[in-house]
Amino acid sequence: MNGAPRVVVADDQALVRTGFRLILDADGIEVVAEATDGAEAVEAVRRTRPDVVLMDIRMPDMDGLEATRRILAGAVDAPRVVMLTTFDLDHYVYAALAAGASGFLLKDVTPEHLVAAVRTVRAGDALLAPAITRRLVERFARRSAERPSLHRDLAALTPRELDVLRLLAQGLSNAELATGLHLSEATVKTHVSHILGKLTLRDRAQAVVVAYETGLVSPGSYDRGDGTEARRA
Repeated sequence: MNGAPRVVVADDQALVRTGFRLILDADGIEVVAEATDGAEAVEAVRRTRPDVVLMDIRMPDMDGLEATRRILAGAVDAPRVVMLTTFDLDHYVYAALAAGASGFLLKDVTPEHLVAAVRTVRAGDALLAPAITRRLVERFARRSAERPSLHRDLAALTPRELDVLRLLAQGLSNAELATGLHLSEATVKTHVSHILGKLTLRDRAQAVVVAYETGLVSPGSYDRGDGTEARRA
């Protein structure tokens, strides 16, 4: 993908918007619009067609979750949405991942991490911090009545693809997946691509949600690397 990422920053706090703009501008990333609530964010996306939206969850009038649903609903060329929150276990973040968001950031993120996050999701990858994402999903999977359902039939997946999905759900990188399954990274990438295609998912973030909601991975468990699961202490 050529050119610098184009970003919309949606947050009701002017200080956050200004700070993020300064950080991104300094790295050559263009902030094409700012929004103070969800409705403004939806309109800004329609008007500017950005690559990435940094979306605060808690905003007046229309919150970031509803704005995310509207931006991503039925759009084949929708931007990647990264949720901004002050709480790493905010249940709205889980609902946002189920709605199609590509990940989340805490608002006190370092400048380097912010820039890397924008470039990561713009390239098509999900923004999954393994430890936080695992705790998030384990805490809220099957619990939130507000979240949109992401149930999928896993019967279309091969046994190897199911193995990949189990480990992917734990936040493992492609390199870690390759090591755990004794495969090349190229083969892992192919398996991940097939999983997303067969389950009609946008990215790895949604795959994590599906793995928990379908019961493929149980909250509180982890894979030993040999295909069996153990309970966390």
